[in-house]
Amino acid sequence: MTQNTRDALEFPESDRVFLEPHLPPQDGTTPRVDRPFTTLTFATSLDSSLALSPGARTVLSGPQSKAMTHYLRSRHDGILIGVGTALADDPGLNCRIAGVGGYGAEGLDGQPHPIVIDPSCRWNFSEESKLFQLCGQGRGRAPWIVTALQNPPAERIALLEKYGGRVISLKMTTIDGHHRIDWDDLLRTLFANGLRSVMVEGGGQVINSLLAPASTSLIDSVIVTIAPTWLGQGGVVVSPPRRFDGDGNAMSAARLRNVKWYPFGEDVVLCGQMQS
Repeated sequence: MTQNTRDALEFPESDRVFLEPHLPPQDGTTPRVDRPFTTLTFATSLDSSLALSPGARTVLSGPQSKAMTHYLRSRHDGILIGVGTALADDPGLNCRIAGVGGYGAEGLDGQPHPIVIDPSCRWNFSEESKLFQLCGQGRGRAPWIVTALQNPPAERIALLEKYGGRVISLKMTTIDGHHRIDWDDLLRTLFANGLRSVMVEGGGQVINSLLAPASTSLIDSVIVTIAPTWLGQGGVVVSPPRRFDGDGNAMSAARLRNVKWYPFGEDVVLCGQMQS
């Protein structure tokens, strides 16, 4: 198969060194015996916004940070987003680093499994979706759809299986009309399906859910790109639920430890671990 490298990205070895302490071990080991190494990563503005408004595709990362994100994808078995991001962006969810499978190398080594949290099967994907086009070109893997439905639409299951994807049905509770992810159950399920590392990339609802007090202990690494811009009011904001002490006083939602800051082009990359 002819490898298409026209849109391949370069991320030199010299730029990879600072990331290594914050990435999954290359030998495939995990901190826990039943859950994958879990990295939370996203790009944000100075006012903690991911996008100008819900559903609006917003570019924040500079070219160096964008290449970094694709390198991070190559170091994880799975890359996870919510259905809102899939609907807004029609994403490719692949890795475009030169030398990775489909970008100068045969096979799909280095390409992560896309995972889309879609409780109600809202994402009406087709063979025209960017992700499936990349699959057909040998430049990405088919997605895994995590849903609360026990009987998802048969035509979507057939399309997924045609390209090597799958549907994972997971029990989810419903609060105020919204499905609530049990992150411990989800990560255990992904581990049981062979994933030893997972990169959670967006969007806002998924990130805030994972950063809720009940779930932060499941995060092994946090890598955030901060862009030198304010998006303004009305954006999609990273702001998880607060914690409260025994007297009902508000506390910070979460805090990082072992924090490192790295200038990267015009952006700054923050790496850290969740504080217990």
